[in-house]
Amino acid sequence: MSDPQEPIIRFDHASFGFPGLIALSDISLAIYEGEFVGVIGPNGSGKTTLCRAVLGLLAPVQGHLHIFDCACDKLRCYHRAKIGYLPQKGVVDRNFPVTVLETVMMGRYGALGLFKRPGLADHAIALEALTQVGMETHKNDALGLLSGGQQQRVFIARALAQQPKVLILDEPTTGLDITAQHNVIELVQHLHDELKLTILLITHDII
Repeated sequence: MSDPQEPIIRFDHASFGFPGLIALSDISLAIYEGEFVGVIGPNGSGKTTLCRAVLGLLAPVQGHLHIFDCACDKLRCYHRAKIGYLPQKGVVDRNFPVTVLETVMMGRYGALGLFKRPGLADHAIALEALTQVGMETHKNDALGLLSGGQQQRVFIARALAQQPKVLILDEPTTGLDITAQHNVIELVQHLHDELKLTILLITHDII
C-alpha cells in the first residue's frame, strides 16, 4: 500500500501539448490515495489532456508528472493495470452481439494482458464488479438493449473488473437524462466510500 503521506499522482509545474500548442500549462497538483478529485471546466479547456496524462499516454513537455512513483512515460503494464478508465460515452450499436457480462470481462484483459485467457477467478471478479454497480441481474442481457444509465453502470463495472487503485471517469454523465446523471454520480460516490478508490472525475457540468 502506498505511503499515505506521499501522493500517488503528482504534477510538478507540468505542461502538456503538441508542437506549437500547449493545452495545459504549469500544472502543480498532488492527489493522495483515497481522494475524490473533481476536475470541472468547459469543453476545450484541457480536461481530456489531463486525463491522457494521468493514463500515461502523454508526457509533459515541461516539468514532471509522477504516477505510483514512476514518470508517466515509464509506466509499466503492472502500473497501468492499477488505473481503471471510463472514457467518454459513445453510441452503442443496439445490434452488436455482446452481453453485459462479456463487456465487463473485457476489463480483465487490462490486468491479465492480451494473450492470457481469463479463467474462473476472472469470471468471479467480473460478476463481483457487476454486483458493485447493481447490474448483476442483467449479466446475460444484450448491452445494446439497456438504457443509457444502465450501459454506463456496465462500463463502470468493466473498469472495476481491472481491480484498480485509481478510477478515472471522463464525462461520465454526458448523454444521460437528469435522473440517470444523479444515479451515476451517487454510484461513483458509493464506490469511493465502499472500495476506498482514488477517483478522478472529469466533467464540464456541475450536477
